[in-house]
Amino acid sequence: PTSFFSYLSPAPSPHLSFFFTLFCTCAAVTPVQEIQEETKCPICLEYLTDPVTIDCGHNFCRGCITLHCETWTEGDYDPLCCPSCRALIHKGALRNNYQLANIMEKIKQLLLGTGNRNLSNVTLDPDTAHPNLVLSEDRKSVRYGHARKDLLNNPERFDTELCELGCEGFTLGRHCWEVEVGDRGSWSVGVARESVRRKGWISLNPEGLIWAVEWYWWGQFWALTSPVTPLPLSRELKRIQVCLDCKRGQVTFFDAGNEAPIFTFPSASVLAQLRLCPSGMGWGDYTTGDPGISL
Repeated sequence: PTSFFSYLSPAPSPHLSFFFTLFCTCAAVTPVQEIQEETKCPICLEYLTDPVTIDCGHNFCRGCITLHCETWTEGDYDPLCCPSCRALIHKGALRNNYQLANIMEKIKQLLLGTGNRNLSNVTLDPDTAHPNLVLSEDRKSVRYGHARKDLLNNPERFDTELCELGCEGFTLGRHCWEVEVGDRGSWSVGVARESVRRKGWISLNPEGLIWAVEWYWWGQFWALTSPVTPLPLSRELKRIQVCLDCKRGQVTFFDAGNEAPIFTFPSASVLAQLRLCPSGMGWGDYTTGDPGISL
């Protein structure tokens, strides 16, 4: 099964030093990532809205390139140039790209599953939670607690990584849920195989049977591929939607605020029973009373 996954960490450790080294390397680009990058506006970094083409052939959101042109005046020292390639462009010379607009709609329907994303009701499994994690009574949220609880070290419990799993496991169909990640500390959110290792240090990547994205409090955001894939952000994330397609073997992450896709793990890497896996790292100003991750 696949499970919801999350992770919290109160302080740097030798294990995290390994991650710092890993994050500096470049990840191979998959076809899905290439499509996602080609259909994003170079200015706002979001999926193209009302796409237009300029003289050099690059595509932009109409609103973004219009604002770019309006900020330039005839007396400016620098000429009006394309934000992507710096080729000279003519103010107001925008061509509607209807074909790309249609492609964008199809991509959104494919990745977002428009009209077909009923959110699953998921809860956290206290039997899997690290002893420093504090779950709410309704098992819908988790935060870091400075006091390590004296809990039974059962086989299901994470004893080293600040992780916990969701109660629900998925093997069939398409399932989506939203996670409120807050604006402090660091966190990871994704899915994990039922057979994910619970004892000792684990690899937070597909080799470790985890498919997740991670945010560090100083502003780094990446997909936990191996090596990691840096992800651009044009706005602060408040809620993340995780969509698991068991038939395709895909996990896709969205900004729940504007439904913009963030990252898709390639097909065939996920196939198995999976469970929700949220995780958060309590560095920086994270304290016991601060909110952590909420469903």
